[in-house]
Amino acid sequence: MLQRGFWLYVWEITTPHGRRVLYVGRTGDNSSPYAQSLFNRLGQNLGTLVNASMVRNNLKKRGIDPAQCQFRMVGHGPIFDEVPNKDFEAHKPIRDKVGAIEKQLAEDLKAAGYDVMNEVRWNAPLDQALYEPVRAAFAVEFPGL
Repeated sequence: MLQRGFWLYVWEITTPHGRRVLYVGRTGDNSSPYAQSLFNRLGQNLGTLVNASMVRNNLKKRGIDPAQCQFRMVGHGPIFDEVPNKDFEAHKPIRDKVGAIEKQLAEDLKAAGYDVMNEVRWNAPLDQALYEPVRAAFAVEFPGL
């Protein structure tokens, strides 16, 4: 959880009224050569910085008070280590592979009937062989997959 790298994660959030919603995310920045630890993303997702607090933002869009929710994060990874020497050109293809997996995971969870709050937009092609073990790992916690 503390190791930097390219992780995938799913937040499972129980609202004050007992409804369960999910948020699918990843580590591996779009605009820099950094790939944070899962622990860092945990704090950022629930923080107050508008561009980093995506879980909080998505809950508020639905009129849900994050302070009244129960949270569980399920992570998998790191799928890849952080790129050495902060080489952004070497970072991008790995980020794109993980982004495509993130998108497929979100789509598969939605297709299985889970209420996924966010829409993952990613154009890179999916590496099916890389995706299958990730899907299997999340299926342990989300059996509808």
